[in-house]
Amino acid sequence: MRFAILGTRGIPARYGGFETFAEELATRLVARGHHVTVYCRDRHAESTYRGVHLQYLPTIRHKYFDTIAHTFASTLDLLGHRYDALLYCNAANAIFTWFPRSLNMPVALNVDGLERNRKKWNALARTWYRMSEWLATWMPNVVVTDAQVIADYYRERYGLNSVMIPYGAELGPVASMEVLTQLGLERRNYFLYVSRMEPENNALLVREAFERVETDAQLALIGDAPYADDYIRRVRDTRDTRVVMPGAIYGQGYHELGSHCLAYIHATEVGGTHPALIEAMGRGALTLYLDTPENAEAAAAAAIPFQRETLTQVLESVLKMNETEREMWRARATDRVRSRYSWDAVTDAYEKLLTGLATGG
Repeated sequence: MRFAILGTRGIPARYGGFETFAEELATRLVARGHHVTVYCRDRHAESTYRGVHLQYLPTIRHKYFDTIAHTFASTLDLLGHRYDALLYCNAANAIFTWFPRSLNMPVALNVDGLERNRKKWNALARTWYRMSEWLATWMPNVVVTDAQVIADYYRERYGLNSVMIPYGAELGPVASMEVLTQLGLERRNYFLYVSRMEPENNALLVREAFERVETDAQLALIGDAPYADDYIRRVRDTRDTRVVMPGAIYGQGYHELGSHCLAYIHATEVGGTHPALIEAMGRGALTLYLDTPENAEAAAAAAIPFQRETLTQVLESVLKMNETEREMWRARATDRVRSRYSWDAVTDAYEKLLTGLATGG
């Protein structure tokens, strides 16, 4: 069948969770014999990637217009084609799902988390997201949520029964360690943080909590973000030589970092199932997470929770663990992802959903 994915920056993944999701899902659907188009903002060298057709369209490079401008352009483009089913990403794009649906192209919308809670948005953007939540309840054919907490929110607030399909992650560590050498890191002697450098992801909280710990271990803060220069400057404002901040790292280097860290620190407080959290767990990282309902749902008893004010103490407790105890936590993390967050199982669910929409199911 012919499917299209809209609302992300595109693939190969070079930004965040939705982009990784689009890449993993699209390439697996192609491997199963489907034709998949991903609409992209950032140009790749080729018109295809691992069998996926890449459709490049312009956008408005602005904090408040980037996503909706590109999705609007993508929607206009796809109206001139014929797809069996469409997958839109991001609740902010709900308003555009009506157009293809009016031409009998069925639409699923993955709403992600409660984006209006992000500190980077002004009052107008938060209003747009709140309005988009309501539009999502009737404009697309189906709403997809990636965490039970978000599914519960839409059911309790809007009476909407969504389709809950979690995010996926790969299993097992990678053996290579080239990026560790490049960054001056030692295997099992660095804490790892990976996220977009935005206030609600709490990179500054992590850095300041780590700096209160007496240890020769290092902290690798991995990530970047557009439109967040002031916050990133605050995060980088340190003289602690143990802190390494190389910016964003993708691909094999990212996999290596998650495979060989002493512990992974997940400190985000907005969103549904966070990709970086379950990806680190899938690699077998001893995982610490900020205790929010969404993070607790993903991690369960396979990771160690912390509060904002207790992170320093939790880091110290990890340093005091013996290696047997650390390996126990690593095994729990891997088992949790194996049982719940397999990419093949995620693809099964989306293939069933999209083919069902295409055939009138």
